[in-house]
Amino acid sequence: MAETYIDLSITPQGVANLSLNRPEVHNAFDDTMIEQIIDALQQLADDPSVRVLVLKANGKNFSAGADLNWMRSMAEKDYQQNLDDAGRLAELMRLLDVFPKPTIAVVQGAAFGGAVGLVACCDIAIADPKASFCLSEVKIGLIPAVISPYVMRAIGERASRRYFITAERFFADEAHRLGLVHQIAESDSLDDSAQQMIKQLLQNSPAAVSAAKALIANVSQQAIAEPVITKTTEAIAQIRVSAEGQEGLTAFLTKRSPNWLPKD
Repeated sequence: MAETYIDLSITPQGVANLSLNRPEVHNAFDDTMIEQIIDALQQLADDPSVRVLVLKANGKNFSAGADLNWMRSMAEKDYQQNLDDAGRLAELMRLLDVFPKPTIAVVQGAAFGGAVGLVACCDIAIADPKASFCLSEVKIGLIPAVISPYVMRAIGERASRRYFITAERFFADEAHRLGLVHQIAESDSLDDSAQQMIKQLLQNSPAAVSAAKALIANVSQQAIAEPVITKTTEAIAQIRVSAEGQEGLTAFLTKRSPNWLPKD
């Protein structure tokens, strides 16, 4: 039986905490961890009680990227086996990116290689000032291929041209400037900052938040033309007549709290 490389818990308020749990190897991921994260994301996406997903890590570092033993095994496999293996990492990134509920990455220590992809796939990223990031693949003759669409979307093509090919290490302030990180919080208040963000998210309609995420995916990088205009007008009409749309409007107009607010 495979070891468990993640911790997963769900609070009564619907906050799912998914923690990478291989601190002895700086939370480096291999095929086992990838499959466990995929399973967890699928489970949580289908769980109606889950309202927010927090992705974090146990230990001093968020993740050192790919596990050395795993990379060594890939070097011994053929093209098709490598293709299949990379496909699983791609599926993990896709599932995190399209996760239907808000996602928060809480980053401490190092986030290298594929870990930068995990951060880029989350809706919101909060980092310790000393957190460091590195797209280190070219140092060992590889490229950040699978994570590239998400990282480039987060930091832009210009910054990608630099950091993809230099493999420089950069810190939270630069990650914040580039847009990879939204907020910097001191290590002793990192969890408090995440809790404040969670509290903010839980004030909002779960259905509307999911619809807002879908809206961004549908509109981003699209020309402002008839297809997009049609999609957006249909989207607002649908949410207005939905159960939560009606509840939210009624609560606002009658000056009461909507029924999705946490009871406590």
